[in-house]
Amino acid sequence: MTDPVIGPGRLPLSKAIGWSIAFLLLGICASAVLLSGLAVALYGGLTEGLNAMAKPGAPQTIVAGLSQLLGFGFATWAVGFRALRLSPYDLRWYPPRIGTRGLAVGLVLGAATAAVTLLAAVLLANSHWTRDAGGPDDYLAQVIKTALVLAPAALSEEIIFRGVPLVLLASVVGRATALVIFAGVVFALFHGLNPGITPLGLGNIALAGIFLGVAFYAPGGLWTAFGAHLGWNATLAALDAPVSGLPFNIPFIDYRPGDPVWLSGGRFGPEGGLLATGAITAALLLMVRLARKEPA
Repeated sequence: MTDPVIGPGRLPLSKAIGWSIAFLLLGICASAVLLSGLAVALYGGLTEGLNAMAKPGAPQTIVAGLSQLLGFGFATWAVGFRALRLSPYDLRWYPPRIGTRGLAVGLVLGAATAAVTLLAAVLLANSHWTRDAGGPDDYLAQVIKTALVLAPAALSEEIIFRGVPLVLLASVVGRATALVIFAGVVFALFHGLNPGITPLGLGNIALAGIFLGVAFYAPGGLWTAFGAHLGWNATLAALDAPVSGLPFNIPFIDYRPGDPVWLSGGRFGPEGGLLATGAITAALLLMVRLARKEPA
């Protein structure tokens, strides 16, 4: 790191927390303004637009994701780059020659973790797929659309939870503590109002946040974390399983979670079950080994 603002002993904890709160507040306000503007543009009025955005589905996901991405991108520029003079390398926004490989590694590991979780649910928790309306072409087209819809939300969450606050707090209290508190616990609380959330679901989301935080410190930085996040979400959606309680309508196949729910996750999706706990833990250990290859 070349910037004098961050580094052990260079920034008091109070200032790290203060700047993190400023980043979050600015990002939330900017995102809300953008969301309101898009609601008016798309639906002709603020009330009508916000009511439409309150309904889970592809329009809500893409509009909210884009608003959040642009809002927190602005907060990163204002607080991270301008006020704190952090560089893209400080925030691990690596260029394509580094980031592309990290993105690919993250996508593979995130997708594999989701696939293993669902396979385990089939083998151990009586989950299964049934035939649904539509054909293979419909399925492929919808999977591509769903992945594109999920991408802005996944990237925006990485910028929020594996971005300025994590880097600042890690420079003061150390990476492990910052990963548990901010990348894990705060990330889980952010999902606390998701439909059907359970204590086990919150715990698994916190564990996933730590996994993504370790990915952030692996080769590829932000792009590795983004790839792992999108790989997990898109694979669950592609196999018609709910993502953190949010269902996706995928043609051709219909996923039916089995019993016991504490294994399969039930209607909340795999993140609500112990099978996901095991799969995410295994992925976390693999990512820790990968992160050790990256200089501190």
